Amino acid sequence: MQTLRLKVDATDLDSETSRQAIARAAQILRGGGTVAFPTETVYGLGANALDAEAVQKIFVAKERPSWDPLIVHISERTMLERVAAEVTAETRRVVDQLSRAFWPGPLTILLPRGAEIPALVTAGLEKVAVRMPAHPVTRALLLEAGVPIAAPSANRFGRISPTTAEHVAEDLNTRIDAILDGGETTYGVESTVVDVQEQACVILRAGVITFEQLGSVSQRDVRFHNQPDAAEAGKAAPAPGMGERHYAPQARLVLVEGVWPGGVELAMMDAVNRLEEEGEVVGAMAVGGFMGALTALRKKEFDMRGFTMGYNAVHVYPWGSGEKPEELAKKLYAGLRWLDAAGVTAIVCPLPEPAGIGVAIRDRLTRAAQRSP
Repeated sequence: MQTLRLKVDATDLDSETSRQAIARAAQILRGGGTVAFPTETVYGLGANALDAEAVQKIFVAKERPSWDPLIVHISERTMLERVAAEVTAETRRVVDQLSRAFWPGPLTILLPRGAEIPALVTAGLEKVAVRMPAHPVTRALLLEAGVPIAAPSANRFGRISPTTAEHVAEDLNTRIDAILDGGETTYGVESTVVDVQEQACVILRAGVITFEQLGSVSQRDVRFHNQPDAAEAGKAAPAPGMGERHYAPQARLVLVEGVWPGGVELAMMDAVNRLEEEGEVVGAMAVGGFMGALTALRKKEFDMRGFTMGYNAVHVYPWGSGEKPEELAKKLYAGLRWLDAAGVTAIVCPLPEPAGIGVAIRDRLTRAAQRSP
């Protein structure tokens, strides 16, 4: 299959090029095809959520197991009626609060599955994950297509999520019908997934919308899902992205913790030295003063987006500052992909503090660091 590349300007959707690209992508979706497209979180791989045969193509292209459900993207509240069934008055009240505060945006809400949604979309479960994205290209695509779009991240299953069209092509070129290239995504990590239950809001996947934000808006108990994540034989995961090993680079990922700043940089240096002694080709997701500490010891050679540091060639990606966790989130997947492309066999990465969006970053890194069975 030849994958069509469609360029769209997210800042000028009225241009002839943008209008033609969105119209072509929408036509492919209505015809039962698959299209990768940018959202404010990561790139998604979409198909008509009401067409089981089209949705199956997503699973085939990604090599995604059937136990892992998909998120259904909608353009407006009226479309919600096509994908979700009725809820209780209390649940409706909380859903209305959350949707008013965070839609359009990076919040996914679990709701009773509507009759038009194929069981494949929800891995056979009775709840469907629904989100109203904020990205202008996604919204234009949804409106043009006129159907809800089922879409997980546009990458091979378990691999690093894509934040550019080039990342999508690395994983899925020739496997999907089209890539709608709208530039780099905004947040860099996936949406928060929440299950609105009678007594509480349960976060199934940490994401851009934080624990604190959900509690403030819903004014009810908010807690994290604490059941085992790995899908048991014949049992579906309750939400997307909950596989034990997920978001993973090809290289071994070594996580370190320490007091930010200062302590974490020393822990990284120790890990780099240890891995070098073990014969690994080492990469590092650099934060704070780590790069300065390393360059003080090693000759530096600049390479556009990252650094290759002198003897034993430690490859360093300038990740950002611990004081700016939003920047760390935005560059997380791009950095892991850059280090993979550099040919490292081990990546040293610090875990940010478990607060705000740092919770989501820690979740992604912890899953990515799991060894293959």
